[in-house]
Amino acid sequence: MSTQSQTSDAFTMYKQNVQKYFENITKLTPQYFQSATELQNECMNTCQKTINAAVSIQQEFAKKAGINTEIQDSAKSAIVDTNKQIVQASTVNNQMARTAIDTTVQNFKTFNDNVNAFAELNKNIIQSWITPFAHTK
Repeated sequence: MSTQSQTSDAFTMYKQNVQKYFENITKLTPQYFQSATELQNECMNTCQKTINAAVSIQQEFAKKAGINTEIQDSAKSAIVDTNKQIVQASTVNNQMARTAIDTTVQNFKTFNDNVNAFAELNKNIIQSWITPFAHTK
């Protein structure tokens, strides 16, 4: 049996259960993000090692087969320029995603700051609707 006092009031019970739920989620969320970060790092490391291993094998094959692997200057420039653009696009994409997330966080903070005001306004509206009926009894 729970140490929490039992109540028959639906709203109190609802609030207690919602609070328990969010307390639990608050504890679990950092663990989830840590696991997701570790997974992402392992995926990136695996991709990098796999690509490096594949290039090494191809390089060894080309060397033993006597294949010329020299790249013309024009092709070198195109490859380097393309890579720079990919890196730059990745950086811009990351900045846009971070800005969107930061803006969303700020919007939630603003909403959270105003939830009580909205609730109070709604209570006043409900009171104004109920008051005429409460006095007619």
